[in-house]
Amino acid sequence: KMSCGGKKSYFAAAVCIITLTSMVTLSYLRLQRLSHLPKIIQESSRCRGKITNSTITALNDNRTFIISPYFDGRESKVTRVIGIVHHEDVKQLYCRFCCQPNGKMYLSKAKIDVHSDRFGFPYGAADIVCLEPRNCDPTHVSIHQSPHGNTDQLPRFEIKNRKVEAFSVDFTVCISAMFGNYNNVLQFIQSMEMYKILGVQKVVIYKNNCSHLMEKVLKFYMEEGTVEIIPWPIHSHLKVSSEWRFMQDGTHIGYYGQITALNDCIYRNMQRSKFVVLIDADEIILPLKHSDWKTMMISLQEKNPGTGIFLFENHIFPETVSSHMFNISSWNTVPGVNILQHVHREPDRKDVINPKKMIIDPRKVIQTSVHSVLHSYGNSVNVPMDVALIYHCRGPLQGNLPRESLIRDTTLWRYNSSLIMNVNKVLYHTIL
Repeated sequence: KMSCGGKKSYFAAAVCIITLTSMVTLSYLRLQRLSHLPKIIQESSRCRGKITNSTITALNDNRTFIISPYFDGRESKVTRVIGIVHHEDVKQLYCRFCCQPNGKMYLSKAKIDVHSDRFGFPYGAADIVCLEPRNCDPTHVSIHQSPHGNTDQLPRFEIKNRKVEAFSVDFTVCISAMFGNYNNVLQFIQSMEMYKILGVQKVVIYKNNCSHLMEKVLKFYMEEGTVEIIPWPIHSHLKVSSEWRFMQDGTHIGYYGQITALNDCIYRNMQRSKFVVLIDADEIILPLKHSDWKTMMISLQEKNPGTGIFLFENHIFPETVSSHMFNISSWNTVPGVNILQHVHREPDRKDVINPKKMIIDPRKVIQTSVHSVLHSYGNSVNVPMDVALIYHCRGPLQGNLPRESLIRDTTLWRYNSSLIMNVNKVLYHTIL
């Protein structure tokens, strides 16, 4: 018989230590799980609290900002709240679920998962995850820092994705933050029309601000049914940076909360879109072997079974290098870049990896960053450049290169007749 005392062998002692450690760990995990289980704290005839429809809601600590809660039944029955928190100051949060029609109030301790890609900023995207009561499917939740106190005045948030729906669209593009009085009108319209030619039915834009002219264009696309605008007044709550990396300048969060917006967009479209595309308004995923995204994705899924994340390489087409083709005089009065005139791309740089953007199956993603997915259920695959690349028309990254060092790539011109006709139609209805 082995005991942990006496002059036993090191082996026996090691086994004892491992066994005891395992028992303590299992007990701790069990207690942790129990502490997160929902408990009934109140029985009343109705659910209290004002239902809020704001995109960003500050809790009274001013360290926690709620975007939206989503039902997530992929592993267990939880409400996953997309939010922004101070990575050090927010230690505990509680979900209060009200179950109708019996009016029972349940309290669940949240697990707070601050996303790893904060890039040094004090605030970051966070998943606030609460186990739901087993015997009801709550429609609303309130979030609070304390398990106690009168919470009748707490804002209540609708839990989205409660019902499983048939996909209403194949492709939804998520544009994470329109800010800085955005006025690149011509390129925006060209991107929108290219997305539609390639098979997109919905574009979701998290809008901080833009020019008056841009507002007219957005109104046209909203009335058409293509664009959905999510108001994104993040500057009202936090000091925002237009940089992605923290510069020790007193700002709170990078790039207008881009990462939070992308995660919200994935969950917002989880039940209604077959694929979600995470790109900016000056980026177009150009297929080289297929005519549109649908045929491209059918082919990519056949070749890569079980893959939920498809990564496409970004290539810069500098707006400083122009072709004389497609100099359309009526477009010259519209602010912004004419992408049809920019068909020279920068060559790859030695020892520099081109960033990537993604087409994802949203049901396989748990958390995303900008250029990669942080947690997922599916595999990721890098799509070869001969299948597709990201056409990204912007200021140069290699501005000192002579024109002959750039690579002439006229893939975009395959779509020129449809694109010109469609852009003219939009301009006729909005600006010209």
